[in-house]
Amino acid sequence: MNVKSPLRSLQGRLLIASALILPIVLLIAGLALSKAYNYSLENAVKDRLQLQVYLLLGAVELREDHILFPERLQEPRYEQINSGLYAAIHDQKGNLLWRSLSSILLDDPQLSEVINLGGITTGEPLFEHIPDANIFRFQLRILWEAKGKEHSFLFTVMESNELVSRDINAYEQQLIVWLGIIFLVALLAQTLILSWGLTPLRRLARDLKAIESGTAEKLSGTYPDEVEPVTENLNELIESERKQRERYRNTLGDLAHSLKTPLAVMRGAELEEHELYSYQSLVSEQVERMNQIVQYQLSRAVKSQSKPLGKSVAVTPIIERMLNALSKVYRNKGVITEVNLAPELLFYGDERDLMEVLGNVMENAFKYGHSQVKVNGTHKNGELNLSICDDGPGVTPDMRKVILQRGARLDTSIQGQGIGLSVATDIISSYQGEIEVTDSPLGGTCFIINFPS
Repeated sequence: MNVKSPLRSLQGRLLIASALILPIVLLIAGLALSKAYNYSLENAVKDRLQLQVYLLLGAVELREDHILFPERLQEPRYEQINSGLYAAIHDQKGNLLWRSLSSILLDDPQLSEVINLGGITTGEPLFEHIPDANIFRFQLRILWEAKGKEHSFLFTVMESNELVSRDINAYEQQLIVWLGIIFLVALLAQTLILSWGLTPLRRLARDLKAIESGTAEKLSGTYPDEVEPVTENLNELIESERKQRERYRNTLGDLAHSLKTPLAVMRGAELEEHELYSYQSLVSEQVERMNQIVQYQLSRAVKSQSKPLGKSVAVTPIIERMLNALSKVYRNKGVITEVNLAPELLFYGDERDLMEVLGNVMENAFKYGHSQVKVNGTHKNGELNLSICDDGPGVTPDMRKVILQRGARLDTSIQGQGIGLSVATDIISSYQGEIEVTDSPLGGTCFIINFPS
């Protein structure tokens, strides 16, 4: 069984990327939050210890060259042994003048290790965290003047970092828990967002499947702006492919229809011609025409609908050949033809296109006309104007556009496929020309064809 890799899915790729990047982002955020929390706690300790120094300064008195303390200090923790809050006062020479009862368990060497006695400028407070000793320390050197003498004293207040460390540990544990919850919620939200965001692509896949199965003809509905150009191009591609297949089908029908006339000429000639040489010449001519028709229809099957390019083609010889061939096919009807063509009548395009148009329209005139066909051709304002008229039963005004459609036939008693006029209409349209069905002066139908210069 084949297991599809998640890397082949856009949603899988984005989720994997999120699962890899999101922890890094949360880790950086967690470190930043932890650092900020530690900084805020240390600032709080600094402010607290600075306040204790100021309280000590307010409590002591200077008598000559020594300091006097009241019997009881305002802060009771100074009187509690190992309370976590310690204080000491040193003179200028570093001699210990006073220490709180809470620091009694700290011997002098230990006290000297945690108290910085040198390098402190008068009036400049010094705050430090000493992790090795598990304390925070705040020191302030002051200058006290008495009886004309200046005395320098160093006030030191220290606090254990146990409570701060406990707060930090509790905060970090909570932070880890909440960051984990945020990670899971963000991953779930990302999954839902991706599922919602990729819905148009899944709908596009379903619509394409519907087109493939034949239940839909094109992509419909509203798509996001980013997907809409893709759907429009796909619709154009689908429509182009559908038109191409339609052209292939039409070409097969057109090919069969176009071969009918040369086959009918040869069949009629077989009954009429008695001289072998004349018959062979006729067959050879019609076989060549059939070969041209096959090549022409194959080229039409793959060409675009844009206007073809071609050199000028003399119209009169083509009309004369068509009339000659059709007279043989419909010789039993004894059709009388009248031709009025302007001199040097030219068609600018592919000769095979003109032969296809004239062959289909003129064959219709011979087929449905009773005994007369009239062909006129002129140049007017640079346009080639041709009219083919007959004396047949005619076409009612409401059916004149219908007969130009593929497969449309008014008289089903006469053999045919109903595609000749639609082929002619397609070719004329490719030259930006027009074909019009009107009443004939002979009493039947008249087809007027205009080709632009």
